[in-house]
Amino acid sequence: MDTFTYKLHTVVRLLRHKKNVVSFAESCTGGKLSARLTEIPGVSDIFMGSVVCYANSAKEDILGVLKDSLIKQGAVSEVVALQMAQGVRRVLKTTWATAVTGIAGPDGGTQDKPVGTVCFGIAGPGVEYTEKKLFTGTRVQIQEQSAERVLELLIMYLEKE
Repeated sequence: MDTFTYKLHTVVRLLRHKKNVVSFAESCTGGKLSARLTEIPGVSDIFMGSVVCYANSAKEDILGVLKDSLIKQGAVSEVVALQMAQGVRRVLKTTWATAVTGIAGPDGGTQDKPVGTVCFGIAGPGVEYTEKKLFTGTRVQIQEQSAERVLELLIMYLEKE
């Protein structure tokens, strides 16, 4: 079993043990995290769904991300990642929610936010956490690293609870 799959199974086990449910807001990963999780049979008991919100208008309209945050900080920011996580948690009524937004490339980077910049948000019981990382590699590699980091963050908080 590869490390990504192991982390997926760990998340499922922890959520089931705690009788918690999770949802995802995915932007730069385009649903990869959700697709991989749903490869595991029977996860409907812990996975309520996800919102793949690539466009800023979808982030605003579906998840309630503030237009002001998108304008001032940009879609790839910790502020927006947290608002995405809070929004998907609210919309899908879950215990935990994660969000990922970033620049997977090969284009779209700037000096301040180069290709590989990815922001994460976690929202859960008494938890609001954000993180920014810089990954390297191809577009697909950046997406995969981002999806794996979401799992690592979720495991970290589920093990603390």
